[in-house]
Amino acid sequence: MSSGSGAATSSAQVPAPAPGDAPLLSVDDLHMWFPITSGLILERHVGDVRAVDGVSFDIRRGETLGLVGESGCGKSTTGRAILRLYHPTGGSVMFDGVDLTKLEGEPLRRMRRRMQMIFQDPYASLNPRMTVGGIVGEPLAVHGIGSHAERRERVAELLDVVGLNPNFLNRYPHEFSGGQRQRIGVARALAVNPDLIIADEPISALDVSIQAQIINLLEKLQDEFHLTYLFIAHDLSVVRHVSDRIAVMYLGRIVEMVGSRELYERPLHPYSVALLSAVPIPDPEVEKHRRRIILTGDVPSPASPPSGCHFHTRCWLRERLGNPERCVAEDPVLRPLSSGHQVACHFAEEVDGSAEQVLQVTGRAAAPSATAPVVPTPPSAAAPSAAAPPPRPRGRG
Repeated sequence: MSSGSGAATSSAQVPAPAPGDAPLLSVDDLHMWFPITSGLILERHVGDVRAVDGVSFDIRRGETLGLVGESGCGKSTTGRAILRLYHPTGGSVMFDGVDLTKLEGEPLRRMRRRMQMIFQDPYASLNPRMTVGGIVGEPLAVHGIGSHAERRERVAELLDVVGLNPNFLNRYPHEFSGGQRQRIGVARALAVNPDLIIADEPISALDVSIQAQIINLLEKLQDEFHLTYLFIAHDLSVVRHVSDRIAVMYLGRIVEMVGSRELYERPLHPYSVALLSAVPIPDPEVEKHRRRIILTGDVPSPASPPSGCHFHTRCWLRERLGNPERCVAEDPVLRPLSSGHQVACHFAEEVDGSAEQVLQVTGRAAAPSATAPVVPTPPSAAAPSAAAPPPRPRGRG
């Protein structure tokens, strides 16, 4: 960093990182319900849209957690609730030992310097009336970091970091392509040296070739600045490449969470199996043996979710098991398994070694005995999410 940016950084008061090996971000039983009202003059509360309905996970420093699921499952709402762009209905969001749900005003503003967001739409997330220098430098001005000259130097430095010409300071967003606009969004997120970045589908609006550039840029910046990512996306192949762990979300809840590689080799929730069956494998000999699992019916409304397991109305496994009543009557918890998985399914053990898991996901017609049995972890054992993730090789594959 330049001397100007260093002087700017030291002038702001930011809470020091908590000691020890605690997670940087710990989300516990997060709820985000939006009220449904009726009446024009006298509004009555008649229901709620349960966009996020009891989400819990941890993210350690330097880790990337991928959050995937269908459109409307609550991924983006989870990210916005963590950053307090929405005020959560319930639950806690512990960031470096501080509960963000209890902060208001100036303490929340100071804490937000350590958390930033890359928005999905590079066209809508940039103010068309502001220059690039104003957009990227605005976080520095909001937090009172540095003088005007130091901020301008810092912005030029950031543009260079994300692969843009520093001389673009006085240009406007409409003068850039989609990929360049997203790089501006990345530079804005980096401006105040955050610890956590929530990337809300940062490549979904970009061409495939530009997507690869942005992904490579995010990985490079993570190594260089020791960033922690919550990477929200619906493209499973991209999430596999960038993530250490993956959380699969369905109708406001996490239904499976495990290491990236293991999810793709051995999914244990029927919904995850169905999602992965739609991901092409770049091998014609393998691909010709696979068949996509088509889920029946539509995604239920989050305003009126099904009782018990939210997925039971579309679950291929429940039909195979003879429609057990437990799926309708009992809400499955996200339980740890000895394999390192966390799965919210009463019958996850039945998925392991099934034809759907082995053939449709991997394309390999392996015998069920080739896969080690799944044994539930004793209640006294620590949950897998509390353990540090294994070192990830670059090019997580």
